Amino acid sequence: MNGQQPLMLDYQSHEFASSAIVHADCFEWMGRIATDSMHAIVTDPPYGVKEYDFDQIEKRANGNGGIWRIPPSFDGSKRAPLPRFTALNPQERKAVYRFFLEWGSLCERVLLPGGHILIASNAFLSQLVFSALVDSGLEFRGELIRLVRTFRGGDRPKNAEGEFPEVCSLPRSCYEPWGIFRKPIPHGMTVSDCLRTYGTGGLRRISSDQPFTDVIVSERTPRRERDMADHPSLKPQSFLRQVVRAALPLGTGTVLDPFMGSGSTVAAAEAQGICSIGIERFADYFALAKLAIPKLARLAVETNSSQLNLLDLLEA
Repeated sequence: MNGQQPLMLDYQSHEFASSAIVHADCFEWMGRIATDSMHAIVTDPPYGVKEYDFDQIEKRANGNGGIWRIPPSFDGSKRAPLPRFTALNPQERKAVYRFFLEWGSLCERVLLPGGHILIASNAFLSQLVFSALVDSGLEFRGELIRLVRTFRGGDRPKNAEGEFPEVCSLPRSCYEPWGIFRKPIPHGMTVSDCLRTYGTGGLRRISSDQPFTDVIVSERTPRRERDMADHPSLKPQSFLRQVVRAALPLGTGTVLDPFMGSGSTVAAAEAQGICSIGIERFADYFALAKLAIPKLARLAVETNSSQLNLLDLLEA
């Protein structure tokens, strides 16, 4: 992380071979660093309501629930706690919109022109989150679909399972939408101009013969990774390494994760020698990330076979 020390400011931080992490609130940190200093943002945020407030994290750890639904087993499998996004009231939905409107403005501030944001979401809130980011001044460039079969949805009506055995209250989730956004390219500039000037503007191809695709066949996060980084929304390295790589079209620059959690995005960058910086306000997750990032980065995983297999299928 030579040359990245100004990004640490006066916060507690920790450096790795090509990356660094900072214990700070990302809203405050993003308001203090230099404008036009990040090449890309890859993140899996909380949704600005309460699921990652300190009291809710404590309730989840104690099995008390709170905003976290502690589900029973499903088809013989024990399910992890899930935030109850379907239970948000109108005021809470407005809070989500305001949260991402303000955050999107900070993203527009810190990104270089043409810099991309790839942000994890879910089918319940993506339309609300994505509209707020557009209203903040960012360009909507599409969605990346992570094909993964989870345990969310598919339940029979609560307390009436026997009465309505052929009904499910929500479809069983088989995908995760990631929004793709870009800080606008300056007026009069083409993508090639932006690439030459800032190293941004596009996404990195899988290879010279294969473009990056907007559908990636993914696995659920393996147990070995969860054992290294105990976070409720941990994404697998096999998926994140593809996304982080794509975010830097020329393979150079700095990728920011403002909602670092236990550090899986930073680890995906570290594994590929990509410069990155992670921001986390929750002290326990920051401490966990210091230990988890080197372990996750050392894992041997396949990073692009899912995209190549999907292209082969589509072209068959």
